[in-house]
Amino acid sequence: MEEPDWNEWRRPGPTHAQRRRDIAITVIVLLCAVETTVLVNSMGAFAFGRAPDLREQLAWVLVLALPLLLRRRYPLAVMLVVSVLFIAAQWRQVGDNLVPSAILFLAIFTVGAWEQNRVVARWSRIGVIVAMFLWLGFSLLRALIGPAVPFKNAAGPLDPMLANVLYGLEFNVFFFVFAYVVGEMAWTAARRQAQLEFQAEELRRSQEQNTRGAIAAERMRIARDLHDVVAHHVSVMGIQAGAARRVLNSDPAMALDALQTVEQTARTAISELRGLLGVLRADGEQDLRAAPGLDDLPELFDSARAAGIEVSHGVYGSPREVSSAIALSAYRVVQEALTNVVKHASAHHVDVRMRFLDSALELEIADDGRGRSAPTGVGFGLVGMRERLAVHGGSLEAGPRREAGYLVRASLPTASASEEPA
Repeated sequence: MEEPDWNEWRRPGPTHAQRRRDIAITVIVLLCAVETTVLVNSMGAFAFGRAPDLREQLAWVLVLALPLLLRRRYPLAVMLVVSVLFIAAQWRQVGDNLVPSAILFLAIFTVGAWEQNRVVARWSRIGVIVAMFLWLGFSLLRALIGPAVPFKNAAGPLDPMLANVLYGLEFNVFFFVFAYVVGEMAWTAARRQAQLEFQAEELRRSQEQNTRGAIAAERMRIARDLHDVVAHHVSVMGIQAGAARRVLNSDPAMALDALQTVEQTARTAISELRGLLGVLRADGEQDLRAAPGLDDLPELFDSARAAGIEVSHGVYGSPREVSSAIALSAYRVVQEALTNVVKHASAHHVDVRMRFLDSALELEIADDGRGRSAPTGVGFGLVGMRERLAVHGGSLEAGPRREAGYLVRASLPTASASEEPA
């Protein structure tokens, strides 16, 4: 699948859940508008000094809130309708201006977050904002040329009317800029989410393709092996059996040799087939007697030193024998940690400490590098280490050190010294 041009990305339409959420938001806004209008009228604290009849005010907030039901489906139309109704409501001097302003904010924000045509989204919002500032200027001019408004208890250093104008301008600049920016952020976040989902799907497809390729390659290898085993040995058995049949009466000794060859070839074929089936049925069991252990750690340190890493190693406590399974797991933890240091940490020194506690073997591998916060290796990795330790009831801690570098600490339960046989 070809990656789309994200600059031309278009946000999918709202889901059923989002449409239901719009209904809930509209209901909440409408309830808040009704409550605020009633409270404002009960206090007589009208935004414009006076207001029409309460029933008309409730009708205005109703028609202002209802377009929000369709705000995600038709964001541009909703913003334009709400803008016109907002100016009309202010012209009628509706008592409350808080909830209508919130409705206008939602409408402008929704265009930024949901309008498919980004050019239209940008210029339509700018147009509405300019229109609102023109309306604000007209309202201020009307207030200036009208009867003088008394400013009781005015005690600041500025002229009360000038302070009122500056306050209104600054508040509206913040209001509209905030609505514009938040809408853009919502659109960007939705596009980023779409990118992440696309990349996750691509990764899943790639993993599936790699898995299918690996399975196909393994099947081909097994098919070739089976062909070699079956074709070769069965051919030999057929030839020898035919020879034995032809000389059975005339040369019994030769027939006996041929039959012995058939028997030996059959045994060899069965052995090789069992080997192939063993590969297919392998469950990861290892021969612990031949597996590496704590005594093989110096070889790991020498390998790290050969890669240019200075390695210091310390053993603390009273060393004692541990089971081969514990020793193998400890060896693998140190091996993986050193591999990550060499491949990812850009370190100069690594300190490996092994502590024999009363009932546990503790390993600590710390480096001084600049590695990633969560180094990942190919193969075993941190997840593999945790799974290996979990088999024994152990634990693993891995993370960046406070000063620098990375720390891996593993704890493996062992029998206490008092429980071991004398």
